[in-house]
Amino acid sequence: MTVYIDPPRWPAHGTVFSHLVSDASLEELHGFARSLGVSERAFDQDHYDVPAHRHEDAVTLGARAVDGKQLARILIASGLRIPARRRPAKLAAALTARWRHHFPAHPDLGRELLGRWGETHRVYHGPEHLLHVLESLDRLTDLHTRSELLLAAWFHDAVHEGRAGQDERDSADLARRLLTANGWASAPAERVATLVLVTAEHDPDPQDEDACLLVDADLAVLGGDPDDYDRYRTAVRREYAHVPEEQFRAARAEVLTALRGLPQLFHHPAAVDLWEERARQNLEREIAELTGR
Repeated sequence: MTVYIDPPRWPAHGTVFSHLVSDASLEELHGFARSLGVSERAFDQDHYDVPAHRHEDAVTLGARAVDGKQLARILIASGLRIPARRRPAKLAAALTARWRHHFPAHPDLGRELLGRWGETHRVYHGPEHLLHVLESLDRLTDLHTRSELLLAAWFHDAVHEGRAGQDERDSADLARRLLTANGWASAPAERVATLVLVTAEHDPDPQDEDACLLVDADLAVLGGDPDDYDRYRTAVRREYAHVPEEQFRAARAEVLTALRGLPQLFHHPAAVDLWEERARQNLEREIAELTGR
């Protein structure tokens, strides 16, 4: 396994940056960045942005200097490169197309929701998470017949200020208000709000299939492959960059330990088959790293 760095030529914030990548794993890349003293806030999905004055330090520490074209080829060959469709501009287009397909009569509502999901303070709870939830639901069920479930997915983090529980309540209130204002009857609007509220505790009624499906899709990221899981956990850390490291690690370990203690992480049989085993492996690995045990 090797870490590579290209010349500093990418302008931003009054300086220029190099790109730092691994040819094998994000875990290795994060470890190297920590040794270099580069914050996880500098991680951008598949690479670190390293300021020009740290380029020589990175090479001294062991990064192999290559030109930009070589670095791009190495990243592609590693399998770690984030494809264009998961970049912000492509995400917005993909989500817009999905909304138009299911709710063509309500373009203004779709634009408002996309605007909320694209707020600049979001890192994990942004458009990529929304698309991942929608794609996870695609794998679990036929959304053409479940408009209330689909709307709940769009609304479930429409309000995100980092306030556990309150964000879900505010998102549910927003769903009630915007859906009724856009022509939905009160009963389906209330059903969407009820589904949104279930994502606060991720403890659905086993008899409520749509609630189980939404919760499972929301947590499907836990069952990703190790590199996708590392991107997820890094994005969560960046979203809570204002929380001191020791405090964050303790709180994160507490949340993950509680999840690990559940008899089953997922509820729908298809979700269990798809994600349960790998999710438990990911949780065990992160808890061990957070706690040193």
